[in-house]
Amino acid sequence: MNPVMFTIGKVEFRWYSFFILIAVIIGFILAIREGKRKNIDKDLIFDLGFYTVIIGILGARIYYVLFNLKVYQYDFLEIFRLWNGGLAIHGGILFGLLTIYIFSKIKKVKMLDLTDIVAPSLILGQAIGRWGNFFNSEAYGPVTTLTNLKNMRIIPDFVIKGMKIDGVYYHPTFYYECLWCLIGFILLILVRNLYKKIKSGQLTYLYLMWYSLGRFFIESLRTDSLMIKNLKVAQLISVLLFVVSLVLFLLVLFKKDKEVEKKEEKVEEVKPIKKTTNSKKTSTRKTTSKKTTGTKTKKKTTTKKSSTSKKNKSKS
Repeated sequence: MNPVMFTIGKVEFRWYSFFILIAVIIGFILAIREGKRKNIDKDLIFDLGFYTVIIGILGARIYYVLFNLKVYQYDFLEIFRLWNGGLAIHGGILFGLLTIYIFSKIKKVKMLDLTDIVAPSLILGQAIGRWGNFFNSEAYGPVTTLTNLKNMRIIPDFVIKGMKIDGVYYHPTFYYECLWCLIGFILLILVRNLYKKIKSGQLTYLYLMWYSLGRFFIESLRTDSLMIKNLKVAQLISVLLFVVSLVLFLLVLFKKDKEVEKKEEKVEEVKPIKKTTNSKKTSTRKTTSKKTTGTKTKKKTTTKKSSTSKKNKSKS
């Protein structure tokens, strides 16, 4: 595949940069729309996205370079040529989360509310950005055959042709990750719109769990992974993120449910008090009614006695 879209003079416009730009624009649009739905100021979301994108890309590059120092030690300027590829998404996620944390403290907004807004934009941006790897002929898997790729029936023909590198066919792991991220995006949107009892932070943790799960298995196929000795860095980070996100997801769920139970217990405690007060009122009404009936009967008997005494006097 040709990594260059077109050239103007000596300036090259590359597909890798193009897909990153498209991912950023679509991510901004989605985040602003969701922020509007949650009554969060448009300017605040724009500022958040601006800083998060810049620092996230910077973090993704730093992360990648740190694990490939041997590649850049003889050509220092290559570090700044982002259009040639070399962004690690885990570095972008970690630096992005740090940026959102600092931003939330400055703006005095709950961090998890912001990450819940950003999560669908991020995973969709990852799906789009992976196509830059396709045109750079990177992020592919092990050697395979044309027959195997066609038998999978989920890979378009142009992708299969693009996976023929130096006369050999490879697994398009970039494409597998793109599909996984697209499914994750649909899942997050469905959960956000259909699950009415969703709590702050759960969408963020769901995103981290979903992406980490898929990335762990897809990374096992990759042939260009960042390594620490014999271990793939992306797999280690994926396991760590998945476990931490699962624990935090359950903690948020349990903590909120406990608060609801306390409220329900308070309501149940208030109800019998109301009944006793009502019963007291009814009992006092009964006693007062008895007293009034008793006085009435007494009055009747006294009037009867007085009338009989008058009759006796008249007879005498």
